[in-house]
Amino acid sequence: MLKLKTYCVKPGKKVKLKDWNPADKSASPGTGADDARELAELAARLDELQDLLYAEHKHKVLLVLQGMDTSGKDGVIRHVFDKVDPLGVRVASFGVPTKEELDRDYLWRVHKVVPGKGEIVIFNRSHYEDVLVVRVHDWIDEKEVQRRFKQINAFEKLLADNGTIIIKCFLYISKAEQKRRLQARLDDPTKRWKFRLGDLEERKLWDRYMSAYQDVLNQTSMSYAPWYVIPADSKSSRNLLISRILIDTLERLKMKYPEPEENLDGVVIK
Repeated sequence: MLKLKTYCVKPGKKVKLKDWNPADKSASPGTGADDARELAELAARLDELQDLLYAEHKHKVLLVLQGMDTSGKDGVIRHVFDKVDPLGVRVASFGVPTKEELDRDYLWRVHKVVPGKGEIVIFNRSHYEDVLVVRVHDWIDEKEVQRRFKQINAFEKLLADNGTIIIKCFLYISKAEQKRRLQARLDDPTKRWKFRLGDLEERKLWDRYMSAYQDVLNQTSMSYAPWYVIPADSKSSRNLLISRILIDTLERLKMKYPEPEENLDGVVIK
């Protein structure tokens, strides 16, 4: 049986990304058909649990997706949540900050889109951009990086203390697989619009990004907001693993449908 804790970064334990294999397919049961069948089953179960979450209106769930370009953030959202009722799921994407956002602290734009009770919110990129991109490009110094790590930990503790279940997934793709996917994007007329020359400039900084991600995992994986390293070279294995983590987390909440607000005994519909 697959042990999900194998992929979890234990708080306080220093990890090295080189010890993880982005091509690992342990989460995949077999053939492509097997993967598709299991993903459909997991998606149906996730839909049931999301319905419970929405009805109970007690917990809030935040799923953070971080990873290099082409690691599959959009793909996870599309496939893992394929059967989930959109009524209780929301996606928040974080691109280049606007002028309004730059005029405030870097967590302002994040805090206003966190989940409310009964919601699952997916961060497509997140507040971690503010200790990754800006650090890799030397737009902030190391003193500021360390200050932001402490602020982010405190911010996530605030969310957790107020009923938010936080799951953070680093989609770990290899440099070779990223090259293959970028080339496929360039070659496909239906995907070419997504290609940016800037992607190639960021790719040149691969080693610096890996070092920054490693530091993020080591300094911000907490018991109340754990990081999972998700091998992402295999799309199907990636999706299956994240589905299982979500389902396991939601099942452990022991949710129940609430009783009706009014006494319905003896009600007859004519």
